[in-house]
Formats: sequence, C-alpha cells, structure tokens
Amino acid sequence: MQMIPVAGIDVEVHEVGSGTPILFLHSAQGFQPGHAFIKLLAETRRVIAPSHPGFGRSGLPAWLSTVDDIAHVYLELMDKLGLRKVDVVGASIGGWIAAEMASKAPERFRRLVLVSPVGVKLGPTDRLDIPDIFAMPQEAVTKLLFHNPEKAKVDIGKMSDDELTIMVRNRETLALLVWEPWMHNPKLRHRLHRVVAPSLFLRGASDGLVSADYLAAYAKLLPNATTETIAAAGHALPVEQPQAFASSVLSFLKSE
Repeated sequence: MQMIPVAGIDVEVHEVGSGTPILFLHSAQGFQPGHAFIKLLAETRRVIAPSHPGFGRSGLPAWLSTVDDIAHVYLELMDKLGLRKVDVVGASIGGWIAAEMASKAPERFRRLVLVSPVGVKLGPTDRLDIPDIFAMPQEAVTKLLFHNPEKAKVDIGKMSDDELTIMVRNRETLALLVWEPWMHNPKLRHRLHRVVAPSLFLRGASDGLVSADYLAAYAKLLPNATTETIAAAGHALPVEQPQAFASSVLSFLKSE
C-alpha cells in the first residue's frame, strides 16, 4: 500500500500481482486486500486498487462531493501511474465511477467489467431503482447484499478501533456521494454512448439491490455491452463467489 497525492488528495493505493494491469474500483464496503477474489485476479494480473476519497485511509477534501468528482481524480491517478490504456473492473459504486471515467475519456479504457453497477436512473420517477439502504435495519440490508446472509455476519466486538473507524467513515462518505439524487447522476445515461470499450455487466442472481431488469437496461446504454449472471451470489458477488467471479472477469479480459 502507498499513499499517492492526486489533486491535493492523499489516495490510498493497494497493488498486488504482476502482468497486465487491472484497475479495480471497490464497492461501498471499501477495499479489503485479503479477499480471495483479489488473490485470484493477481495470479495472472497486476491489480491496482485505490480506496475512493473518503474511504479507507484516503483523504476527502471539502470540494469533493460527487462520484463525478472521483472520476476526474482517478483519471489523473491513471496519469500518475502511467496507465495510458487499462482494463477496469468496478463493483457497485465502483462500477458507477468506472462508467463515469469511460464516458469522459473513452480512449483510455481497453475493456470494462461493471459488477452490479449503480449510477443511472432507469425506472419511473416516483420509484427508486435502488432500495434506500439507509432507511432499513442492517439485517435487512445484509439480506439484499448476500445470497447467504448468515455467512456475512460480522462480529463488531472483534474489530479493532481502526477497522471500526474505517467502516463508519466508508458509510458516511457513501451517504455524501449517493444521497441526492439517490444512487445516480442524471447526466450519466446521456454520456454512455461515448464508451467504446467492450463491456461486461455482471450480477449475482440473488442481488437484492440491482435487479436483472436494471442491469439489462443499463447495459443497453453502452454500444458494446453484454450481461452475465452468476448463481448463488448477491450484490456482494466477488466476495460470495470469488472463483466464478475471477473466472468470468479474466476470461472476458483475455478475449479479443
């Protein structure tokens, strides 16, 4: 792990493995280097994983308040890391960030994998596309996130002060970024036609946040996108099915 200054922000960047790089953009739970899917990806690829501003140990300046802001920060981070053209894998809010980046600088991306991404408004104006996770108890949220909620339970009493601080900070920053408008940028859907990279939209079959209809409609906004569903997984697909996830990602990124 290293801290890299970008646009006046100290960005925490994790790196593991070697080979052709993958820029991995984490979900709202933050980046955890010990996850099995990271190790699987790193067997054949160099995985570069920044913690989004306000997540993990990355700084959060007063001027940064939207996912769109993070997209600009990460394009500059790519410059600093010498990533002229790269494969990107983004999960949930990380998928939203990846979509924003690819719509701004389409020539910088070879292939995109968007895992249960949020970020666009697709349904009726009087209904939320993505359930309001801040308006329900954590037990209900866990059921939306995981195919098997029992395996996802965390004993907070066993967490260190540092881990608890990061967990709460991640949640606070998520609220800042997605609260209004809820879980989307109204302008993004009108920019996605600019994305030229082949794109794979992945979803866990038991995902309670991103529906199959939402994913399919999102994919149709990109010129060259396909969708794939993985069984026995919820919104936290990479965590629940690391082998299936890594296999799908690497297979897609290898194809020409």
